[in-house]
Amino acid sequence: MESQSGNIERRVLGRTGLEVGRLGISSSYGVPGDALERAFEQGVNYIYWGSRRLASFGEGLKRLRPQRDRFVLVIQTYTRVAGLMAWSLERALRALNFDHADVLLLGMWNKPVPPRILDAARQLKQRGRVRFLAVSTHQRTLVPQIAAASDFDVVHFRYNAAHPGAEKDIFPHLPALNRPGMVAFTATSWGQLLGTPAFLRRGHPLPKGERVPTATDCYRYVLGCPEVDVCMTGPSNAARMDEALEALRRGPMSEDELDWMRRVGRAVAGK
Repeated sequence: MESQSGNIERRVLGRTGLEVGRLGISSSYGVPGDALERAFEQGVNYIYWGSRRLASFGEGLKRLRPQRDRFVLVIQTYTRVAGLMAWSLERALRALNFDHADVLLLGMWNKPVPPRILDAARQLKQRGRVRFLAVSTHQRTLVPQIAAASDFDVVHFRYNAAHPGAEKDIFPHLPALNRPGMVAFTATSWGQLLGTPAFLRRGHPLPKGERVPTATDCYRYVLGCPEVDVCMTGPSNAARMDEALEALRRGPMSEDELDWMRRVGRAVAGK
Protein backbone atom coordinates (compact mmCIF):
# COMPACT_ATOMS: atom_id res chain seq x y z
CA MET A 1 0.00 0.00 0.00
CA GLU A 2 1.08 3.56 -0.52
CA SER A 3 1.75 6.01 2.27
CA GLN A 4 2.04 9.78 2.45
CA SER A 5 5.44 9.58 0.77
CA GLY A 6 4.18 7.13 -1.83
CA ASN A 7 6.73 4.39 -1.22
CA ILE A 8 6.54 3.29 2.43
CA GLU A 9 4.78 0.04 3.28
CA ARG A 10 1.56 0.30 5.25
CA ARG A 11 -0.53 -2.22 7.14
CA VAL A 12 -4.07 -2.58 8.35
CA LEU A 13 -3.79 -2.56 12.14
CA GLY A 14 -5.57 -5.83 12.84
CA ARG A 15 -9.27 -5.65 13.52
CA THR A 16 -9.24 -1.87 13.96
CA GLY A 17 -9.21 -1.46 10.18
CA LEU A 18 -6.87 1.53 10.60
CA GLU A 19 -4.15 1.93 7.99
CA VAL A 20 -0.75 2.52 9.56
CA GLY A 21 2.89 2.86 8.61
CA ARG A 22 5.25 0.20 9.90
CA LEU A 23 6.98 2.57 12.35
CA GLY A 24 5.38 4.27 15.32
CA ILE A 25 6.85 7.25 17.15
CA SER A 26 6.78 8.06 20.88
CA SER A 27 6.68 11.48 22.51
CA SER A 28 8.66 10.37 25.54
CA TYR A 29 12.32 10.47 24.53
CA GLY A 30 13.00 13.92 23.13
CA VAL A 31 12.36 13.92 19.39
CA PRO A 32 11.29 17.47 18.44
CA GLY A 33 8.05 18.41 16.76
CA ASP A 34 9.60 19.30 13.42
CA ALA A 35 11.16 15.82 13.19
CA LEU A 36 7.75 14.34 13.99
CA GLU A 37 6.21 16.29 11.12
CA ARG A 38 8.94 15.19 8.73
CA ALA A 39 8.49 11.56 9.77
CA PHE A 40 4.74 11.87 9.29
CA GLU A 41 5.23 13.04 5.72
CA GLN A 42 7.34 9.93 5.14
CA GLY A 43 4.64 7.57 6.33
CA VAL A 44 4.98 7.44 10.13
CA ASN A 45 1.40 7.91 11.31
CA TYR A 46 1.09 5.81 14.50
CA ILE A 47 1.77 8.60 17.00
CA TYR A 48 2.07 7.82 20.68
CA TRP A 49 1.37 10.65 23.14
CA GLY A 50 2.80 8.70 26.05
CA SER A 51 3.34 9.19 29.74
CA ARG A 52 6.17 11.71 29.17
CA ARG A 53 4.66 14.38 26.96
CA LEU A 54 7.32 16.80 25.83
CA ALA A 55 6.28 20.27 24.69
CA SER A 56 7.99 20.31 21.29
CA PHE A 57 6.42 16.98 20.31
CA GLY A 58 3.03 18.30 21.39
CA GLU A 59 3.47 21.42 19.27
CA GLY A 60 4.30 19.22 16.29
CA LEU A 61 1.11 17.24 16.88
CA LYS A 62 -0.93 20.43 17.04
CA ARG A 63 0.50 21.53 13.70
CA LEU A 64 -0.70 18.21 12.24
CA ARG A 65 -4.28 18.92 13.35
CA PRO A 66 -5.47 19.84 9.81
CA GLN A 67 -4.47 16.29 8.80
CA ARG A 68 -6.06 14.59 11.79
CA ASP A 69 -7.71 11.91 9.65
CA ARG A 70 -4.29 10.79 8.35
CA PHE A 71 -2.75 9.70 11.65
CA VAL A 72 -3.55 7.39 14.53
CA LEU A 73 -3.29 9.11 17.92
CA VAL A 74 -2.43 6.77 20.78
CA ILE A 75 -2.82 7.98 24.38
CA GLN A 76 -1.61 5.85 27.26
CA THR A 77 -2.78 5.63 30.84
CA TYR A 78 -1.02 3.72 33.59
CA THR A 79 -3.78 4.32 36.12
CA ARG A 80 -4.82 1.45 38.40
CA VAL A 81 -7.73 3.53 39.70
CA ALA A 82 -10.77 3.26 37.42
CA GLY A 83 -12.14 6.59 38.57
CA LEU A 84 -9.02 8.41 37.37
CA MET A 85 -8.99 7.04 33.82
CA ALA A 86 -11.33 9.64 32.32
CA TRP A 87 -9.38 12.44 34.02
CA SER A 88 -6.11 11.05 32.68
CA LEU A 89 -7.41 10.87 29.11
CA GLU A 90 -9.12 14.25 29.17
CA ARG A 91 -5.95 15.89 30.50
CA ALA A 92 -3.94 14.45 27.63
CA LEU A 93 -6.51 15.54 25.04
CA ARG A 94 -6.71 19.06 26.46
CA ALA A 95 -2.96 19.46 26.17
CA LEU A 96 -3.31 18.96 22.42
CA ASN A 97 -6.76 20.54 22.00
CA PHE A 98 -7.99 17.33 20.35
CA ASP A 99 -11.45 15.92 20.91
CA HIS A 100 -10.63 12.19 20.82
CA ALA A 101 -7.89 9.58 20.64
CA ASP A 102 -7.92 6.75 18.15
CA VAL A 103 -6.38 4.30 20.62
CA LEU A 104 -6.46 4.29 24.44
CA LEU A 105 -3.52 2.20 25.62
CA LEU A 106 -3.76 0.63 29.09
CA GLY A 107 -0.13 0.59 30.10
CA MET A 108 1.86 -2.38 31.34
CA TRP A 109 -0.55 -5.05 32.49
CA ASN A 110 1.27 -8.31 33.14
CA LYS A 111 -1.88 -10.00 34.34
CA PRO A 112 -5.47 -9.80 33.04
CA VAL A 113 -6.90 -6.29 33.19
CA PRO A 114 -9.40 -6.08 36.08
CA PRO A 115 -13.07 -5.62 35.13
CA ARG A 116 -13.25 -2.22 36.86
CA ILE A 117 -10.43 -0.87 34.66
CA LEU A 118 -11.83 -2.42 31.50
CA ASP A 119 -15.29 -1.02 32.25
CA ALA A 120 -13.88 2.49 32.67
CA ALA A 121 -12.10 2.18 29.31
CA ARG A 122 -15.26 0.91 27.63
CA GLN A 123 -17.21 3.89 28.94
CA LEU A 124 -14.73 6.26 27.31
CA LYS A 125 -15.16 4.36 24.06
CA GLN A 126 -18.95 4.57 24.33
CA ARG A 127 -18.67 8.32 24.87
CA GLY A 128 -16.62 8.69 21.68
CA ARG A 129 -13.48 9.87 23.47
CA VAL A 130 -11.54 6.90 22.08
CA ARG A 131 -12.20 4.64 19.12
CA PHE A 132 -10.25 1.51 20.09
CA LEU A 133 -8.73 -0.06 23.20
CA ALA A 134 -5.19 -1.40 23.53
CA VAL A 135 -3.09 -2.99 26.25
CA SER A 136 0.68 -3.31 26.71
CA THR A 137 2.39 -6.20 28.47
CA HIS A 138 5.74 -7.83 29.11
CA GLN A 139 4.02 -11.13 29.85
CA ARG A 140 4.24 -12.84 26.47
CA THR A 141 2.12 -15.84 27.39
CA LEU A 142 -0.77 -13.48 28.15
CA VAL A 143 -0.89 -12.13 24.59
CA PRO A 144 -2.58 -15.12 22.88
CA GLN A 145 -5.29 -14.97 25.55
CA ILE A 146 -5.82 -11.27 24.86
CA ALA A 147 -5.80 -11.86 21.10
CA ALA A 148 -8.45 -14.59 21.33
CA ALA A 149 -10.85 -12.32 23.23
CA SER A 150 -12.56 -9.19 21.96
CA ASP A 151 -11.77 -6.70 24.72
CA PHE A 152 -8.69 -5.19 23.07
CA ASP A 153 -8.17 -4.18 19.46
CA VAL A 154 -4.38 -3.64 19.73
CA VAL A 155 -1.63 -5.28 21.80
CA HIS A 156 1.77 -3.74 22.56
CA PHE A 157 4.43 -6.32 23.43
CA ARG A 158 8.20 -6.57 23.84
CA TYR A 159 10.18 -7.97 20.91
CA ASN A 160 13.82 -7.56 19.85
CA ALA A 161 16.87 -9.66 19.04
CA ALA A 162 17.75 -10.03 22.73
CA HIS A 163 14.15 -10.91 23.65
CA PRO A 164 12.84 -12.99 20.72
CA GLY A 165 10.47 -15.10 22.80
CA ALA A 166 7.42 -13.77 20.95
CA GLU A 167 8.45 -16.04 18.08
CA LYS A 168 7.54 -19.01 20.29
CA ASP A 169 5.06 -17.64 22.81
CA ILE A 170 2.96 -15.26 20.68
CA PHE A 171 3.19 -15.45 16.91
CA PRO A 172 2.24 -19.14 16.40
CA HIS A 173 -0.80 -18.68 18.64
CA LEU A 174 -2.45 -15.64 17.05
CA PRO A 175 -5.87 -16.17 15.48
CA ALA A 176 -5.82 -16.45 11.71
CA LEU A 177 -8.78 -14.09 11.37
CA ASN A 178 -9.88 -10.97 13.22
CA ARG A 179 -6.69 -10.69 15.25
CA PRO A 180 -5.77 -7.50 17.10
CA GLY A 181 -3.17 -5.10 15.78
CA MET A 182 0.31 -6.11 16.93
CA VAL A 183 2.72 -3.36 18.02
CA ALA A 184 6.27 -4.22 19.14
CA PHE A 185 8.25 -2.04 21.53
CA THR A 186 11.87 -1.89 22.81
CA ALA A 187 13.42 -2.83 19.46
CA THR A 188 16.85 -1.81 20.80
CA SER A 189 16.33 -3.60 24.14
CA TRP A 190 16.50 -0.24 25.95
CA GLY A 191 19.73 0.55 24.13
CA GLN A 192 21.53 -2.64 25.15
CA LEU A 193 21.75 -3.85 21.55
CA LEU A 194 23.46 -0.57 20.68
CA GLY A 195 26.35 -1.20 23.05
CA THR A 196 25.38 1.30 25.74
CA PRO A 197 27.30 1.43 29.03
CA ALA A 198 24.56 -0.64 30.68
CA PHE A 199 25.25 -3.38 28.16
CA LEU A 200 28.98 -3.23 28.77
CA ARG A 201 28.55 -3.37 32.54
CA ARG A 202 26.60 -6.59 32.24
CA GLY A 203 29.74 -8.28 30.98
CA HIS A 204 28.34 -9.91 27.84
CA PRO A 205 30.79 -8.85 25.13
CA LEU A 206 29.84 -9.36 21.54
CA PRO A 207 31.20 -12.45 19.80
CA LYS A 208 34.66 -11.81 18.39
CA GLY A 209 34.54 -9.89 15.12
CA GLU A 210 30.88 -8.89 15.42
CA ARG A 211 29.97 -5.26 14.91
CA VAL A 212 27.64 -3.41 17.24
CA PRO A 213 24.16 -2.94 15.71
CA THR A 214 22.74 0.46 14.90
CA ALA A 215 19.19 1.51 15.71
CA THR A 216 18.43 1.03 12.01
CA ASP A 217 19.51 -2.61 12.31
CA CYS A 218 17.31 -3.14 15.34
CA TYR A 219 14.23 -1.70 13.64
CA ARG A 220 14.86 -3.72 10.47
CA TYR A 221 15.06 -6.89 12.56
CA VAL A 222 11.64 -6.26 14.10
CA LEU A 223 10.05 -5.04 10.85
CA GLY A 224 11.08 -8.27 9.15
CA CYS A 225 8.59 -10.16 11.29
CA PRO A 226 5.31 -10.51 9.37
CA GLU A 227 3.24 -10.66 12.56
CA VAL A 228 4.38 -7.19 13.63
CA ASP A 229 2.20 -4.43 12.25
CA VAL A 230 4.03 -1.51 13.87
CA CYS A 231 7.49 -1.20 15.42
CA MET A 232 7.66 1.59 17.99
CA THR A 233 10.58 4.03 17.98
CA GLY A 234 11.70 6.41 20.72
CA PRO A 235 14.15 8.78 19.00
CA SER A 236 15.85 11.34 21.20
CA ASN A 237 16.54 13.81 18.39
CA ALA A 238 16.15 14.38 14.66
CA ALA A 239 19.22 12.32 13.78
CA ARG A 240 17.81 9.33 15.66
CA MET A 241 14.56 9.79 13.79
CA ASP A 242 16.49 9.58 10.54
CA GLU A 243 18.00 6.26 11.69
CA ALA A 244 14.51 4.90 12.18
CA LEU A 245 13.34 6.12 8.78
CA GLU A 246 16.39 4.48 7.20
CA ALA A 247 15.00 1.14 8.35
CA LEU A 248 11.91 1.74 6.23
CA ARG A 249 14.00 2.66 3.21
CA ARG A 250 16.33 -0.34 3.49
CA GLY A 251 13.60 -2.90 4.09
CA PRO A 252 13.86 -6.40 5.58
CA MET A 253 17.14 -8.01 6.56
CA SER A 254 18.78 -10.78 4.58
CA GLU A 255 19.17 -14.20 6.15
CA ASP A 256 22.84 -13.46 6.85
CA GLU A 257 21.90 -10.22 8.61
CA LEU A 258 19.24 -12.00 10.65
CA ASP A 259 21.72 -14.64 11.74
CA TRP A 260 24.13 -11.90 12.83
CA MET A 261 21.43 -10.07 14.82
CA ARG A 262 20.45 -13.31 16.54
CA ARG A 263 24.07 -13.90 17.58
CA VAL A 264 24.31 -10.39 18.96
CA GLY A 265 20.97 -10.80 20.71
CA ARG A 266 22.09 -13.98 22.42
CA ALA A 267 25.28 -12.27 23.60
CA VAL A 268 23.32 -9.32 25.04
CA ALA A 269 20.95 -11.72 26.78
CA GLY A 270 23.89 -13.69 28.18
CA LYS A 271 22.94 -16.88 26.38
